[in-house]
Amino acid sequence: MPLRIRLFFITFVAIFLLSACEKEERIGRYGMLDENTPEYTAVMFIRGVYLDENLDRAVELSTDRMARILKRYHTQNNVQRHVFNLKYDTVEVTPQTSQSIGRTEYADNANVTLFFSGQYNGDKVEDLRTLELKKVSGQWKVDKIQADPFL
Repeated sequence: MPLRIRLFFITFVAIFLLSACEKEERIGRYGMLDENTPEYTAVMFIRGVYLDENLDRAVELSTDRMARILKRYHTQNNVQRHVFNLKYDTVEVTPQTSQSIGRTEYADNANVTLFFSGQYNGDKVEDLRTLELKKVSGQWKVDKIQADPFL
């Protein structure tokens, strides 16, 4: 096989393999939120509840306590209705950043306030929820959900 054909074949295979790799959508302002932060875990947990086909990602990002609660409700619709009391047809979730800069790499607990914006039955719905996270074996896990962060 001539060298040109081999190079073309290798290049084609490399491009095909690289294009087949899916990378998780980045989150946060400008897509720069680090994966090892409680904010990233909180948003990915919410995506597991509102956007995925099942609750597997949300359960994986939960403490044992929260995982038991999620499994008890079986489906995303039940979790949205009973745990969050917040239903959406389409939703976008962004973490609310505070003016103070804290270092969560040394913390064992964190509270993350999330802003929900989306549609339900043709109406625009916006709301806030605060998630309490704990560090378990070096990984951030969602432990509790607060309905109103200001109460």
